[in-house]
Parts: sequence; C-alpha cells; structure tokens
Amino acid sequence: EFLRHLNPPQVVVIREYKEETDKAAVEALESRCDFRQRRKPSLVTNLLGDPLCRVRHFPLHVMLVAEHGEEGEIVGGIRGCIKTVSRGEKHPVYIKLGYVLGLRVSPTHRRLGIGTKLVQRLEEWCMKNGTEYAYMATDSQNEASLNLFTLKCDYIRFRSPIILVQPVHAHNKPLISGVVIKRLDPQLAGSVYRKVLANSEFFPKDIDVILNNKLNLGTFMAIPKGYLDNWDPKMTILPPSFAILSIWNTKEVFQVQVKGVSPLTYAECAGSRVLDTLMPCLRLPSVPNFFEQFGVYFLYGLHMRGYGASRLMKSLCGFAHNMARDDNICRAVVAEVGHNDPMREVVPHWRKFSWAEDIWCIKKLGPAKEDINKNCGPHDWIKSRSSPPVIFVDPRDF
Repeated sequence: EFLRHLNPPQVVVIREYKEETDKAAVEALESRCDFRQRRKPSLVTNLLGDPLCRVRHFPLHVMLVAEHGEEGEIVGGIRGCIKTVSRGEKHPVYIKLGYVLGLRVSPTHRRLGIGTKLVQRLEEWCMKNGTEYAYMATDSQNEASLNLFTLKCDYIRFRSPIILVQPVHAHNKPLISGVVIKRLDPQLAGSVYRKVLANSEFFPKDIDVILNNKLNLGTFMAIPKGYLDNWDPKMTILPPSFAILSIWNTKEVFQVQVKGVSPLTYAECAGSRVLDTLMPCLRLPSVPNFFEQFGVYFLYGLHMRGYGASRLMKSLCGFAHNMARDDNICRAVVAEVGHNDPMREVVPHWRKFSWAEDIWCIKKLGPAKEDINKNCGPHDWIKSRSSPPVIFVDPRDF
C-alpha cells in the first residue's frame, strides 16, 4: 500500500481517434507493434498513411485509442465496423454484426489490461448502434490474441476458413479452351449473387455497395462456349453451368512485405524469377519478389454450378492471375473460403504460402431480436454451431 501511494497507477483513457492530431502517434504505435521473430520470416503491413483504411469502406466504423499517463501517450488502438449479414439459413435472416480488428497495444504497456478495455469499449459502441453479435479474426498461431478474446473477453471459436494464396508468376497462365469469360455489370452481378449466395453465412446485405466500390475490379462469369448463344445476361435464368467471382484491389488500401528471410532463401527466390523471365516457355513456379512492398488481389463471391464447373472456376482464377500479372505492384492472388467449401480443392494455390486455418471468434452482445420470417423462431446464431460449407468473406474485411 505504501508503494502504491508513492507510485499510483497511471490512468488509461479510451477515446475516439482524431485524425488531425493522432495520426503520427498511431503510425508510430503500429510500427512498434510489428510482429517480428528473430531469424523467422514475418509479414509486415503498411497502411499507406491511413490508420482507418481497414474500416473506411464500411458506412459505420470507428477507431478507438488508449492514452496512458499525464502526457496522454497513445499506447493502444482498436478498429471496428458494423455490417448487416445473413446467418446462412434456408430463408435468409439478416442481423447487425460488429467486426473487431486491428487491436494494438504498445509492447511497453502490455499486461496492464489495456487490450481488454479497448475491446470492451468497442463492444459498447457496437451495442449503441444496435449490433447483436461481434466477431474477430486471427491467425491460428496468434495465441496471444486468441487468449485475450476467448479467455478474457468471452468470445467463442466459431468458424475456421482457409486462406488460399497463389503467387503471381512472370508468365501468363493459359486459359482453358472452350470457356468464355464475361464481365458482368454491378447491377447484374448483384442479382446473380443474391440468387446463388444469399443463403451463405456472412452474406452482406449491402452487396451492391461492395460491387460499386472503386476498389472492385469487376465481377466475371465463366461459361462453356456452347451455352453462350442460348444465354441472355439480361434474363433471370442462369446458364446450366457457370462459375463466378469478383476481384478486389487491396493494394490501394494496404501493402505487405516479407521480412526476416535468410540470404539463401532470398537468393533462391530471386533465381526462380530470373529463370522464369528468361525461359517463360517452361512455366516455372517462380516466387515473386515478396521482399519489397507489394499488393494483392482478393477473390470473393466464388461460386460454381453445373457440369464441368471446376474447370470453369480454374479458368476464372487463371484470368484473375493474368490481370494481376499486368499490375506491377500486385504479386499474389488470394481467396478465403469455408473449411468445407468445395472451392478449397479447386482454387489454385501454394500450400506453403497459404493459411491452413484462420480463426473467427464470435460473441453475443445482447438478446437477439425475433426473426421476422415466420418460418424461423427466435434463434441464437452461436448455438447453431454447425458450419455451412459456404462462408461469404467480405473483401472489406480482408
């Protein structure tokens, strides 16, 4: 007690981020929190001078910061946004969902409960704006984050999608013969998605907003050439066989860089690129330059149907790869799919670069509202623990 009197604990103040005064301090915090292990590769993210970039494209978003001490040093931060999504049932039921991301606490101020306070204050903001649930996503290897949310903040492990990464090579990928790829306008794309994916889990009610966003590079459908003459895109009937996906340009939001690799690994990767450039006819699986800042294209809204659908989806993924190849900054094409989604085996990817498990944890913030649909009674999303095969990953979350 005597020592406490001499050194009283410093007060932590949680408040909203102010861009005009806090930007430099938040950028410094992000730099201090870069996760790097000695002699191990790590992925470093550059937010391109915009601390709000990961949530800015949601209509309702916020960033909170934690101040510590008399000088008000910013030692923590967290971001959040709210969206309306489907719970993944036969009759689509939409709920308000809070997304918690970007939790950072300065290494010199950890184990003081600052992370827990930031999460709690963000949950309060979510509840004030009518959300029923909140969720977060983290790598399965991030034990510190998982322990904070599951042990201290009462979140429950909910879903475990897989992140598939396809490096962009120096050569174009050949497209499959007999397949036609059509670009859909946003209005038609939205109509198709509501037909085929509205029953998937986490399907966003504002899909049209996403498709009209400047970061969306387009929605593309692959169709067998023989069906093209008998299919009118303006009709409401879909072709018997098709595949569809959309492409999101994340390099305008953030860029990443791999650091901490050995000189030997660096030389091996550089050598693979030289060979691929000199002898493109061999189509060698070269490793792009991941050691300088680069961007990725994110594939979302993946769906396939009908005879030969797998080859249609592979053709679409090859098309996306070739788009990325023409972009000097883009060096990877990424998709995230449900653990049991058949897309997992179809989308081209390198296993050593992909995440085997991305953990999504969820928490019920308040009593769920009764479903308007008369076929569905009051429902607790968390208690229906069975995971549907298709999870719609919002590109704004990535």
